Amino acid sequence: MIKKVHVKKGDSVTVLSGKDKGKKGKVLTVFPSEGKVIVEGVNMVTKHKKARTAGDPSGIIHQEAAIYADKVMVNCNKCGQASRTGVKMLADGQKARYCKKCGEIIE
Repeated sequence: MIKKVHVKKGDSVTVLSGKDKGKKGKVLTVFPSEGKVIVEGVNMVTKHKKARTAGDPSGIIHQEAAIYADKVMVNCNKCGQASRTGVKMLADGQKARYCKKCGEIIE
C-alpha cells in the first residue's frame, strides 16, 4: 500500500529532530511505502564494501541512510524557512503545493 508523503524528490528540506537536527539538504530519494526519505548529507552511515570485480573500489564508504519523512519539513523558496505545506487549486484546474507561512507556491 502506497502512503502519502509530503515531500518530493528534489525538495529542499530541514531536519526537525534527531542527531542531524537543523541540517538542511536536498531530498535524493522518497520511499512512500516505508514513509522514509534520503536527504543529501543527513544521517551519514559507514558501510564496509567489498570489491565485486577487479575495478570496483573497496573499503569503508560513507553514505546517506533513510530517515522518516515525518522528521523533515519543506523549505519555502520565498521566505527561506521550514514550513508546512498545503494544496491549492490553480486557475487552470491543477493542484499546487504552497507555503502556509507566506502563501507562495512551492515548485
